[in-house]
Amino acid sequence: RGDAAEARRGRGGKMASTAAGKQRIPKVAKVKNKAPAEVQITAEQLLREAKERELELLPPPPQQKITDVEELNDYKLRKRKTFEDNIRKNRTVISNWIKYAQWEESLKEIQRARSIYERALDVDYRNVTLWLKYAEMEMKNRQVNHARNIWDRAITTLPRVNQFWYKYTYMEEMLGNVAGSRQVFERWMEWQPEEQAWHSYINFELRYKEVDRARTIYERYILSKFEMSNSPVNCFFNINLLVIVHPDVKNWIKYARFEEKHSYFAHARKVYERAVEFFGEEHMDEHLYVAFAKFEENQKEFERVRVIYKYALDRIPKQAAQNLFKNYTIFEKKFGDRRGIEDIIVSKRRFQYEEEVKVRIRNILRAPHTVLSFLLKRSLSLALRRCTQISRHIYIYRYRYICFSIQDSKHLDPERTRQVYQACVELLPHKKFTFAKIWLLYAQFEIRQKNLPLARRALGTSIGKCPKNKLFKGYIELELQLREFDRCRKLYEKFLEFAPENCTSWIKFAELETILGDIDRARAIYELAIGQPRLDMPEVLWKSYIDFEIEQEEYENTRNLYRRLLQRTQHVKVWISFAQFELSAGKEENLPRCRQVYEEANKAMRNCEEKEERVMLLESWRNFEQEFGTDTTKERIDKLMPEKIKKRRKLQAEDGSDAGWEEYYDYIFPEDTANQPNLKLLAMAKLWKKQQQESEAAETDPDKDIDESQS
Repeated sequence: RGDAAEARRGRGGKMASTAAGKQRIPKVAKVKNKAPAEVQITAEQLLREAKERELELLPPPPQQKITDVEELNDYKLRKRKTFEDNIRKNRTVISNWIKYAQWEESLKEIQRARSIYERALDVDYRNVTLWLKYAEMEMKNRQVNHARNIWDRAITTLPRVNQFWYKYTYMEEMLGNVAGSRQVFERWMEWQPEEQAWHSYINFELRYKEVDRARTIYERYILSKFEMSNSPVNCFFNINLLVIVHPDVKNWIKYARFEEKHSYFAHARKVYERAVEFFGEEHMDEHLYVAFAKFEENQKEFERVRVIYKYALDRIPKQAAQNLFKNYTIFEKKFGDRRGIEDIIVSKRRFQYEEEVKVRIRNILRAPHTVLSFLLKRSLSLALRRCTQISRHIYIYRYRYICFSIQDSKHLDPERTRQVYQACVELLPHKKFTFAKIWLLYAQFEIRQKNLPLARRALGTSIGKCPKNKLFKGYIELELQLREFDRCRKLYEKFLEFAPENCTSWIKFAELETILGDIDRARAIYELAIGQPRLDMPEVLWKSYIDFEIEQEEYENTRNLYRRLLQRTQHVKVWISFAQFELSAGKEENLPRCRQVYEEANKAMRNCEEKEERVMLLESWRNFEQEFGTDTTKERIDKLMPEKIKKRRKLQAEDGSDAGWEEYYDYIFPEDTANQPNLKLLAMAKLWKKQQQESEAAETDPDKDIDESQS
């Protein structure tokens, strides 16, 4: 009782001291010197030291030497007690049982090891490793009958573990017991295992030249027939059950190739015929027919090969017969005549193009052209006949595809070709849409026939009925090749009346006049072009006009163009291009003019919202001054350069909620800060804050100030 009271008093004292400790919060020492240490230790050094300590050599444990029998028995007793204790703690850990049995085996205590394995099998008879170690121990100690008994028990208990069967058959074969190994294989095949097991059995028989037995195994492998006479299910149904073990196409092919390899060609042909009959027309596979045809090809039975390919192609769906088409084509090229080769290629191509029409029904302007192009090369009448087989919704396009193909059919009648072209252009509803390609091909065809008036008439009709940019360009290109420049001028005028917003046409027209030497006419065309209210690419047009004036060395006109362009846009690239032009003008006053342009650009862009463009201008100006300026101008431009600062701005999501903050860079220009006193006040506030931080640091570390003053 006194001890208990004393313990309670002790616990009470500890609790009181703990409560008092909780009340007193220790003062956290401040780190005065936060500078990095002079000698830095990297993570690599720490890892290297840890690895070196691992490699330190430790003294080996002392070796125990057993000198007499009593000491040996004592050692065995201690080890067995240790193993038994481990097993008693957890019986389900099979590794403890295996270590125990292997230790007994190392002492040549085979009977004890058997007893341990048997006890372990009572605990977990489904453990595959346990059976394997048990049987390997018996085989290692040349206990063949014991090993056979273990394998028999294993395959009876776990018949679906293939490793037991493989080990058992291999052991019997190594012992020279071929009949016993065959008997094990037979027992295994009753369970209808996977394909590799059947192949192992077949290879086993072939190693001993038992071809007839191997053939029998193949028969059972593909079709296995057995009676369930003793089962209660069979007593109820009273039927013979035909079980398909592995009736895949590849297995039939392996069986046939086995017969072919051993020169039983009649048997191989019979296997192929049985396979074709077995699968029927509902489950046909192209691989079976390809293998059958190649077998007949090796036997020089070419007519049989052709019959097999045609039979398969007539019954197998086209999308599943690509390999069949390919092999049939190769066969005909090797052994067939020209007509047979053409037939197979036509059949294959027709299928491909028909599939393309089905898949690309929305893009119908492509696939039928390919169909008819291919067919038309054989004959025009065949093309027209095939054309009618295409859907009636695309009848408008069929003449177009015929016209596309006629240009490659030089053996056709030109008059007949002309009739087809004319029928095509008459059929198309030009008020709704047209095909410029047809008109151009028609004109090219007439030119090839040296009939220029008809070609011009066709292109003129096309422009009158349905003007398109492609038609104008093709007609102008034709007249340019013929050097008919007056016709080109008229066509360009019509083209620009049709599409006045097309900058490329204006530029090409002006370039044509420049080439012809009519500079005033070209300048007038450019003036008309830039005066248009709507243009698709105005920047390209203005650049072409400026380049034209520079090539003519009309520098004053070029300056006026730049001034007119700057009235429409204040883009930074226009200013920079203007300055570079003044620099390259080639006169004495080019540097002052260039500097004046930069001055005007800087004044004009002070109110620009895009500060990056203003920075780009100043950088271009600085590069100019560094190359051609004086010290005064260089110093002046350096003062104009902005300061790059980092800022934050608040982001909002699409629903209006806060999405955090985003950092971005902004530019502060010295010219802007002079006009904004608030920015000066902000700079003074930053300076005051910095001085305050320095004074606080001096108060927290006075020794540092003394050291600095002494130094």
